[in-house]
Amino acid sequence: MKRNIDTQMQNIHSNSFLSKKKFYSLIIIVLIIVCSNLESDAQQLDVPYVPTPESVVEKMLDMAQVGQGDYVIDLGSGDGRIVIAAAKRGAYGHGIDLDPRRIREARENAIKAGVEDKVIFMEGNIFNTDFSRASVVTMYLLNSVNIQLRPHLLKNLKPGSRLVSHDFDMGSWNADQFFREETSDIYFWVIPAQVQGQWTWNIDGKSFSMTAKQEFQEIELQMKDGNNLLPVTNNLLKGDRISFTAANPSSGEKYIYSGRIEGKQITGIVQIHRKNESAIKDWNAVLQ
Repeated sequence: MKRNIDTQMQNIHSNSFLSKKKFYSLIIIVLIIVCSNLESDAQQLDVPYVPTPESVVEKMLDMAQVGQGDYVIDLGSGDGRIVIAAAKRGAYGHGIDLDPRRIREARENAIKAGVEDKVIFMEGNIFNTDFSRASVVTMYLLNSVNIQLRPHLLKNLKPGSRLVSHDFDMGSWNADQFFREETSDIYFWVIPAQVQGQWTWNIDGKSFSMTAKQEFQEIELQMKDGNNLLPVTNNLLKGDRISFTAANPSSGEKYIYSGRIEGKQITGIVQIHRKNESAIKDWNAVLQ
């Protein structure tokens, strides 16, 4: 009888031990899941919310020349102040933020400002955002986030779109304009068209070619009239507009080119200056 009682006690103790093991294992699994979620949230919300001063908001919009017809997307829109200010200038706005509290606050602020029919605020990840509809993108993020966003912005924004950042630059992509407002730095860029490669065209029976090297909006051009190398100066790429001057040292001819880049074509005009005469011709270049 005693042996049976001892055996039963051992079984109870064993089952109790197994139950405790299962219980503690369950607690560990729950803690791992909770910590993973907290870590994920911390990574997603790694840009702290710091409101942009109103004077900086207005200067950012001034630099981007925001007005009627513009579509402004603000990345990390917070309480919505940039989008709302853009709407007051006649633009339409779209704010994106990961924090649902900020989204609710921005919507309430838009109603108070009377622009709720011109703006939209959405909870979402800026890296999954479609930028292609924006004429202006504004941001107040971090340098590390800007660098991660840079290829996405260059690829998806149309040439000529404007980009403004409060306090943080784009690394090796130099700003087209810089302004300091009180204690804040403001950086401004125009999205450049892609011109790198070999371009060819004909004018008055002459064949011209141009090799373009590009790093962001900075371009280096080498041009030929047949086999003659023509020195090129005054290179400028701004959005989808390109201009430059070329000269033929042997003939004294000077060419001033100005055109618009549309994919693999450039269309525009060229002024041709000779000793005693000048002319304007159409310029149509094709990327080989």
